[in-house]
Amino acid sequence: MSTDPLPQQQIVDQLKEKAYIKAMIYDQSLETFNQLKEVLSEMSNDLNEMMEDAPNNRRIRLEYRDRGKFEAELKFADDVLIFSMHTDIFQFDRDHSIWKTPYAKQNKFNTYCGVISVYNFLSDSFKYNRNEDIGYLVARMFVNKDKQFFIEGKRQKRQKVSGFGKYVLNKEELVAFVESAMLYSLSFDLLVPPYDLVKVASIEQINAKIESSRMQTGKRMGYKYNSDDVLEIAE
Repeated sequence: MSTDPLPQQQIVDQLKEKAYIKAMIYDQSLETFNQLKEVLSEMSNDLNEMMEDAPNNRRIRLEYRDRGKFEAELKFADDVLIFSMHTDIFQFDRDHSIWKTPYAKQNKFNTYCGVISVYNFLSDSFKYNRNEDIGYLVARMFVNKDKQFFIEGKRQKRQKVSGFGKYVLNKEELVAFVESAMLYSLSFDLLVPPYDLVKVASIEQINAKIESSRMQTGKRMGYKYNSDDVLEIAE
């Protein structure tokens, strides 16, 4: 005779354990994202003060904007960073290096994480409503139920997968997270698209371009874009 719990009991057990933990992670992620918004606001004010005597100050000032519960925007010069918190909770595939960490081996629920992503766009993409323009993922942060975290991203060197479970997320780490994303975006230049990509254009495209500079644009438009170009995933 089977000793397995009845299906309804299995459902209750899952809800008590996994669903409850996922709710905890959501709360931690949202708390982190709200703190990140405060960091973005403070940093924009501080950096603007540092540039008070800069030439063309108005053209290079930082502008922070809260875009809602799960999004925030930081504009600086020709760049915009969009910070986005995903509302779902994720688990990692079996081949991910997170499973090599002692912290992950302690408890499988330690590896369930919320995700905060950072995308880099051109500021003119928003100014001229170029809805087909492309943004690039430059970093993402994973936060678990205990506010343990790690970061994937270009020049995000402070907290790699190997350190997962060793440090609790704090304001200092959030500041470094934003600074690294900004520095990379400033060095991630807009390249002239290959000639063959733009050698023909439709009447609609030309009219749209004349109307509001809406020709599709992205920093690597027409070039092969690999995750390795931006993400440096730790082993």
